[in-house]
Amino acid sequence: MTMRRNEPGGNHTWKTAFVEVIYEGDHCIPCVYMAEVVEEAVRKFGDRVHWEKVVLKRRPGAQRYAALSVKEGAVAPIPSIFVNEKLAFDMIPPVEVLEEYLEEVLK
Repeated sequence: MTMRRNEPGGNHTWKTAFVEVIYEGDHCIPCVYMAEVVEEAVRKFGDRVHWEKVVLKRRPGAQRYAALSVKEGAVAPIPSIFVNEKLAFDMIPPVEVLEEYLEEVLK
């Protein structure tokens, strides 16, 4: 995924990333912690990284979870982090590790 931005002096193209946290609900403490890590890590990247929770208790979230699981070829772990529709983490990473991962994705 790329984002084009016109500025005086020419066009610039940046890669972007879309991060999704598989989120069972606020009662799931690991889900809450994982979302907090993502929220902190993505701040560093501004508009280049967008994120959202895939809330399983809501129909759109359940459908998205099913779609990601099909793409993965297995039931996606709860919680987990997907980046650009690929499973990136099935355990809560340190903020720095997620930042490094996103830096690689954005290269």
